[in-house]
Amino acid sequence: MKRYFTIGMAGHIDHGKTTLTKALTNVDTDRLKEEKERQISIELGFAPLHEDEEIQISVVDVPGHERFIRQMIAGVAGIDLVILAVAADEGVMPQTREHLEILDFLGIRNGIVAITKIDRVDEEFTGLVKEEILEELKGTVFEDVPFILTDSLSGKGIEELKQLIILTLKERDTRDAKGAFRLPIDQVFTVKGQGTVVRGTVYEGKVEEGQLLKIMPNGIETRARQLQVHHQPAKAAFAGQRAAINLSGVSKEDIERGEVLVSSEHFSVTKTIDVAVRMVGDLEHIVKQRMPIKCHIGTAEVMGKIVFFDRNDLSNSEGEILCQLRLEEEVVAKRGDRFILRRPSPQETIGGGWVIDPNGEKYRFGQKTIENLSRKKEGTPKDRIKAALSDDKVLTVSEITAKTSLDELTVKEILKEEDFLSINSKEFTLVAIKEAVEEEIADRLNEFHLENPMKQGANKAELLQAMQNKYPKMLVEFVLNAAIEESAFQRKGQFLQNKGFYPHVPKSWQKRTDNLLADLKKDGYKVKPFDEYYASAGIPENLKGDLKRYLEDQEIVVPLDAQYYWHGDHFRKAVEELKKSTAAEFEVGNAKDVLGLSRKYMIPFLEKLDTLGMTRRAENKRIWI
Repeated sequence: MKRYFTIGMAGHIDHGKTTLTKALTNVDTDRLKEEKERQISIELGFAPLHEDEEIQISVVDVPGHERFIRQMIAGVAGIDLVILAVAADEGVMPQTREHLEILDFLGIRNGIVAITKIDRVDEEFTGLVKEEILEELKGTVFEDVPFILTDSLSGKGIEELKQLIILTLKERDTRDAKGAFRLPIDQVFTVKGQGTVVRGTVYEGKVEEGQLLKIMPNGIETRARQLQVHHQPAKAAFAGQRAAINLSGVSKEDIERGEVLVSSEHFSVTKTIDVAVRMVGDLEHIVKQRMPIKCHIGTAEVMGKIVFFDRNDLSNSEGEILCQLRLEEEVVAKRGDRFILRRPSPQETIGGGWVIDPNGEKYRFGQKTIENLSRKKEGTPKDRIKAALSDDKVLTVSEITAKTSLDELTVKEILKEEDFLSINSKEFTLVAIKEAVEEEIADRLNEFHLENPMKQGANKAELLQAMQNKYPKMLVEFVLNAAIEESAFQRKGQFLQNKGFYPHVPKSWQKRTDNLLADLKKDGYKVKPFDEYYASAGIPENLKGDLKRYLEDQEIVVPLDAQYYWHGDHFRKAVEELKKSTAAEFEVGNAKDVLGLSRKYMIPFLEKLDTLGMTRRAENKRIWI
């Protein structure tokens, strides 16, 4: 399958990141008037870098000025490889070091150093800059990354850098497109004639045009009306891609940067998070118990407090510290998510880490809490099994043992607990996943009923097809069949309905439909073509197909052929009269004598009886069945 990657440009202000992005992509990512005037990047800029049959790569140009550190964190949090730009005429600067620390805290392990503006200095000076960078990178995750010498104006090293990026990413795994869709929103805007658009990097899963979504943490329901990837219309966007999504039913004022667009409600919305934190190497000020902090997670920026359980302050880095963040606003988070902590005043990055448990509770100060957090950090066997099933939705026991490194006996014992569900004798899922699938089926059916109130329901095969990109088909069928048995859904042949739904004419057209039926009934057996009744009723033409099908399904009308329809009462009356007045076998003439109809109506009526299996034709006669 094709793989999708986003790479980032990071580094000190005026070290040539935007110019380097333009040289690589032929796109100027500085769009704002203020950015042009001040020659710095304020908002995140994006550009397509490369696409072939195997991979697609886009670039995010991250602002480098200290004031815009929050945008830098939002941009870097969703990327797969970082280009660290260091200007040959300045070397390592304060924000270069801060960016390196942030990249480390965010778990970015893939990188390339681009020494920029090499035409401004001689070869000897460039060598000194490279040695300085190597010294700075010692002990960091970027210690062994490759170097490329570049000059964006003359084009030196640009093609070499581009090829190195492509080669590096072709050897990397892409993000997981199997899980539930999640996109932290970093831009919200409106497009004239289209409405509200959000933009961000797809962290995981995939989104399709027309898909039902929710904006968390507020739970606002919406739909992906249109998608764009690299300013080009797309039917779907996958993990690792930059995507712009046109949302229906919401205004720009309903959404804020930092909120998250998801396909499932089963992401945790939280204010209290158990975390593992590392502090920067040279803290300028002591980090005190319950000190105010600014937490950057995904694209959210939230004030809160840091709570220690084994100390009252921290003056230097001591490796990973287990503690808790208590935030002032809700955020969307899951185990393993990365975050950055900043001091609000004086502003500085103080540390970063990862989420152990997004649903933390209030704990007592002391070693016992640290021991509990330590166990939670390692993850219980149950946690590991739940994580594996969350990713793949359905697994066999042998597949779970392979993914969790647990022994088969332990796996089988844990799978007996109430959080897990056996689909058959071999495969398992989570109760939460079963509930999520059932909820999505209900949402899709409800949406279908709202849009098609006169139809029997959604076609089962089409529903399974629509959901199989997100869930295995056999899982959806299992959940669907179980829900039908429990009467959560109703099945009418090939059609599915939500409990309590019945096909009906919309209230806005009920009176005109009643008038149509009254006119049809008044004309008895000698009716006009149905289209004439429809036109006289003044019902919109685009409803005709659904209305005819509804009236037929409910046996309110009966089509003799494609042109003539009888009211259902008259059709049943005609059958009753004919059956009462003829023998087991009868001819057309006998039927005409009973009903007094011309061949114009009689022949279609008798053929309809054949079609319904009420009679069987034998040469010139018909036999009642």
